[in-house]
Amino acid sequence: MEQPLEGIRVLELGMFHAGPGGSAILGDLGAEVIKMESPGTGDPVRSLKRVSYVLLELKGGGSIWHEAANRNKKSITIDLKTAKGREVVYRLVSKSDVFVTSLRAPAVEKMGMTYPELAKINPRLIYARVSSFGQKGPDRDIGGFDYQGQGRSGMMYSVGEPQMTPLVSQFGIIDQTTSIMLSHSVITALFQRERTGIGQEIHVSILGTALFMLYDNVITALVGGFEVPRHQRATEYPLRNFYQCADDKWFIVTLPAVDKYWPIFCRAIEHPEMENDDRFDTFEKRLTNSAELVTILDRIFVTRPREEWLKILTEYDLPHSPVNRLTELKDDRQILENDYIVDFDHPRLGRIQIPGYPAQFSQSKVGTTRCAPELGEHTEAVLAEIGGYSSAEIAALRAEGVV
Repeated sequence: MEQPLEGIRVLELGMFHAGPGGSAILGDLGAEVIKMESPGTGDPVRSLKRVSYVLLELKGGGSIWHEAANRNKKSITIDLKTAKGREVVYRLVSKSDVFVTSLRAPAVEKMGMTYPELAKINPRLIYARVSSFGQKGPDRDIGGFDYQGQGRSGMMYSVGEPQMTPLVSQFGIIDQTTSIMLSHSVITALFQRERTGIGQEIHVSILGTALFMLYDNVITALVGGFEVPRHQRATEYPLRNFYQCADDKWFIVTLPAVDKYWPIFCRAIEHPEMENDDRFDTFEKRLTNSAELVTILDRIFVTRPREEWLKILTEYDLPHSPVNRLTELKDDRQILENDYIVDFDHPRLGRIQIPGYPAQFSQSKVGTTRCAPELGEHTEAVLAEIGGYSSAEIAALRAEGVV
């Protein structure tokens, strides 16, 4: 089967994850993605072997994050500080569909890689740029990473419990969501181009994506005039909460705030007498007495291992799921059978498991087809096959340090 974006060519001039991660997703869908990097150094994510105390170095060298952000790509090295290097890119632009960059605007302007410049060469080009805080405003040229998206969007006050300080979530949540937003926007622009023949510039930011990700929380603050309270487990509505089991594993249950679920729930936990308990027999009473009911349920759920409770809740058709640790995901049958985690044959690492593409297509194949490239691995092939350069011309460019 063909891949949905087969025949689409993407040029990428980016670093780290927000931006390059979007190109990787386009590659999951079948686009040919060519990553342009500086000779000798390349994308800094290649050498990102640790963040604070977290080691990211792969066996035999390389970085886990490089593999994540640059799967499905070809790598070419070009010195864009030189006129000849820019001419190489312009020739590739003329034969490409999409140009993606996550460099800050002043750097892009200095390199001669702005949308107006590239659109003169290829009017049908879809030009996608990623920034930290948006293309307008006083902070438009300030750099930033995932943590800045979490902080400025309000996300750090949307997780944790009320008495806690602002909290950051683990690595790359907003970077990856920005990458998803980028790929979504590029595909939308490609669809419009198919209908109208018009290319255009797209702008996506880490901040804008984080706000959009928190849409329900943000609209509640804007329209309702208040912040959605942080979840406090001890006093939260008991049927919208999470519980620890006898094996120290947790599950989370979410039952709508209607009374019809209460009798079913009481039977499921084998305490039918609670159905008519005048402390809990209506939603309002369960909410008012939530701390007391959570304490009772804590004592009940800690008597059995998680798998037993999950089986019981499934039999009674009550919405629930395990609370997985990340290291448990590879053992979750539901995740594996839907190819949310898949096997991948890596040329250096052997057979490994990686995240799969989260949507299925009945008439197309999608997903990772190649590992992240070595620096400059495809320079000669791309220049010859796409740029039309001869072997002698490529050798001359290499001798001059252009590629």
